[in-house]
Amino acid sequence: MLLWALVALGGALGAMSRYAVDRSVSAMMGPTVLGTFAANISGSFLLGFVVAVASGRLGLSEEFRIFIAVGFLGSYTTFSTLTVASILLAGDGDWMRAVTNIVGSVVVGMAAALAGIVVGRAIF
Repeated sequence: MLLWALVALGGALGAMSRYAVDRSVSAMMGPTVLGTFAANISGSFLLGFVVAVASGRLGLSEEFRIFIAVGFLGSYTTFSTLTVASILLAGDGDWMRAVTNIVGSVVVGMAAALAGIVVGRAIF
């Protein structure tokens, strides 16, 4: 039961954090898909970091890993928003931005995940 509660708490905090990132980016730049991009890329880095730290010398507890990786980061990052935003861009005839959003998110997300793993292994 504790793990379920940790997933729920992490999910709530991750959703609120994702919304805050999206609103902050939109406040600075106007309506854009970059808020989702920022959440997904930073979440990719953080998950890579957590995976590296969990497998390193630090040995994070199962409860902490579930809270962060499944709850917080599972809610913080959002594949569904990426895909819907891209479909809406394409539907508006902005195919270049739609493709850039998808390809950029995947490529930069993978680079961020790798960077998180590298940093996590280097520190721990």
